[in-house]
Amino acid sequence: MQIAIPLFERLTALDAIGPYETMQRLPGATVVFVGGAKGQVRTENGFLGLTVDATFDEVPNPDVIVVPGGVGTWDVIKADDQAMINWLRSVHRTSRFTTSVCTGSLVLAAAGLLDGLTATTHWGAYEALAKLGAVPTEKRVVEHLDQRIITAAGVSSGIDMALRLSELLVDADAARAMQLWIEYDPQPPFDAGSVAKAGDAPMARVIEYTRDKD
Repeated sequence: MQIAIPLFERLTALDAIGPYETMQRLPGATVVFVGGAKGQVRTENGFLGLTVDATFDEVPNPDVIVVPGGVGTWDVIKADDQAMINWLRSVHRTSRFTTSVCTGSLVLAAAGLLDGLTATTHWGAYEALAKLGAVPTEKRVVEHLDQRIITAAGVSSGIDMALRLSELLVDADAARAMQLWIEYDPQPPFDAGSVAKAGDAPMARVIEYTRDKD
C-alpha cells in the first residue's frame, strides 16, 4: 500500500507530516514523498526543509494521495508547468483515496477533482475554493467515498483525516492503534481553534503575523 505525499516549495509542514506520522505504521504501508524533481523543498517560512525522494513519473499508481497545503499552493496552481496537476488527474483514476489537507484542496479543485462537490480547506481559503468549482463547508473532514475523495480543513485536521483513512484502509482498531501510538489526545490550553470560537483579538493577531511572514 503506497501512500504518496507531494511536496512543493512553501508547503505547510504539519499538513504533510501529520498524516505521515499517523499512517506510516499501518500494515503494509510505505510512504513516498513525491515532486517535480528530487531534492529539498523549503516550508512556508524557509526554516524547515523536506526531501522529495521520487519524481511524479516514478509514482504512477499510488494507493493513497495526500496533498498538503500552504501558501505555495498558489504557485502550484498558477505554474506554467502543471506537473502536479496533471499527475493528480492521472493517479486519481486508480487511487483508492485522493485526499488533501488545508489549501491542498485548492490543488485538487484546480485539477477538476472537486467540481460541484462539498469540500473543506483552511478557513481563509473558502472563497478561493469556491472560485475553483467546489462547494466550501466548515466541516473538519469531508468525505465523498463514492468518488474516493476526502478533504480536511486547516493543518491539524490532517491528523483527524489520516485516522479516518486508517480505518478505511484497514479497520477501526488499526486507526485506534495509530491514535494511541502518536498519543493523539488533544487537550489544548485554549479554545480558539476555529473562527467561531476565536474572537476578534486572536483574529487580529493572525492577520498581523501572516502579513509579517508573507
